Amino acid sequence: MLKKFLCSITLLWAAAASGAVDVNKATAADLDSVKGIGPSLSGKILDERKKSNFKDWPDFISRVKGMGDKNAAKFSSEGLTVNGSSLKGDAPAAKAPAAPAPAGAAASTAAPAAVKK
Repeated sequence: MLKKFLCSITLLWAAAASGAVDVNKATAADLDSVKGIGPSLSGKILDERKKSNFKDWPDFISRVKGMGDKNAAKFSSEGLTVNGSSLKGDAPAAKAPAAPAPAGAAASTAAPAAVKK
């Protein structure tokens, strides 16, 4: 019975330890536990967080020097979250697609018509 109890406690501890690390709640040690984040980057994250919490992934990427889209995607896949949300896709949501041209407007990328002389 004692072995089963200890096994259950160990499994619960392991599940809790492998959970997501939120940048707005994490300590330096928590951030360092994410693969690819070392003391230098965790220090930058904590310094920026002292100013104010991160709102979302685009805010996090823009405020932390050295944090780009690729690193954000890598860290998100390793369990890093911002306000409990992982980065969806390879690019942050801040990069919105270009708005479509108004109806009836000529496309600016169209090749010019040939002019006969």
